[in-house]
Amino acid sequence: MSIKQEKTGNKDELKITFTVEADKFEEAIMKVFNQSAKYFNIPGFRKGKAPYKMVERYYGASIFYEDAFNDLVPDIYDKEIKENKIEVVSRPKIDVVQMEKGKDLIFTAIVNTKPEVKLGKYKGIDVKKVEYKVTDEDVEHELHHRAEHNARMVSVEDRAAQNEDIVTIDFEGFVDGVAFDGGKADGQQLTIGSNTFIPGFEEQIIGMKLDEERDINVKFPEEYFSKDLAGKDAVFHIKLHEIKQKELPKIDDEFAKDVSEFDTLAELKKDIKDKMTKDNEAKAKQEMEDEAINAVCENTKIDIPEGMIEAEIDNMENNIDQRLQYQGMNFEQYLKMMGKTETEMRKEFKIDAEKNVKTKLVLDQIIADEKIEADEKYVKEKLEEMAKQYNKKIEELEKNEELKSYLEASSKTENAVKFILDNAKNSK
Repeated sequence: MSIKQEKTGNKDELKITFTVEADKFEEAIMKVFNQSAKYFNIPGFRKGKAPYKMVERYYGASIFYEDAFNDLVPDIYDKEIKENKIEVVSRPKIDVVQMEKGKDLIFTAIVNTKPEVKLGKYKGIDVKKVEYKVTDEDVEHELHHRAEHNARMVSVEDRAAQNEDIVTIDFEGFVDGVAFDGGKADGQQLTIGSNTFIPGFEEQIIGMKLDEERDINVKFPEEYFSKDLAGKDAVFHIKLHEIKQKELPKIDDEFAKDVSEFDTLAELKKDIKDKMTKDNEAKAKQEMEDEAINAVCENTKIDIPEGMIEAEIDNMENNIDQRLQYQGMNFEQYLKMMGKTETEMRKEFKIDAEKNVKTKLVLDQIIADEKIEADEKYVKEKLEEMAKQYNKKIEELEKNEELKSYLEASSKTENAVKFILDNAKNSK
């Protein structure tokens, strides 16, 4: 096995020629044959029992080449790139030069390599100090929200429907005197003022009494999803069956006991304020970090290879796809739902992808220049969290070198951001 490196003439681009010994390629061919032999049907042999020579003669020698290549090359590529310490930052563009049984397998890979990063000013940058205070009004708002969440619904019989009531209605809609599909429902629950229905519908229920029937006039929005109804006038016949209103609990010590682990309202308020303060501090810290990183990136000039940006867009797509899988969807379905092609979506991702790549390159360079190390305590704590989360032994995760390298890299990145902020000039 040997490789040869040569520059292509394009900036930060490398052409690597891989030569794989003939016997190694033949081993891969035989491996593929043994895995797929059961599918071949050769006259004179039971299905799957024909020897390799007969399959080769019947289907041609090249039948296993592509599968053998795909089985053999990824590991070889990764191993040689790692051993030769080539900093590849893009997907390889593979081209087969020679692929024939009995001869060395020769292929090339054109890759982008890590570009040169010339850091601008990253010490003493101006960062505006950000603070978010927690007011008594903020705490009261959260208490009211919790009271709303714990409200009980009380039937109303002595008055007409009003805003914020929850009503139960039957309705049927007509356009030009003709009922339309999807315009009828019985026992529909609706919160007046929620703007769940088309404009003008909910407001006209206000004032209706129990068991009252009423016709209301509405107009479907021009942008309504059903083209048959968009922009048209409609009449809905409504019958009101039930009116309910929220009854909020009294916010006192008993309320605190019901909704929390605390015995008094004062303790609950303090806990809410403490948590809000912590959240606000995290929000302020994140904003200051973002401002600092953006400033350093603006001061730095880098010619980012297009292949590096494309690789980051791939990562962004994969992350979305993984999240969608938890919702029972895939990326293709997501594109259809959004009404976009993958090309359009990738174009939209490009600005963020370029920003992500530049940020990483800048922080990596600061890590190198300032000799920033990983925090062993951080790595250990993260491993302990993961062991607990996935019900694994900490010793098992500590043996995972790839995971440890990832956590160490994350720690270095955090420390690099901290270094920038620690050396910044805070302005009010």
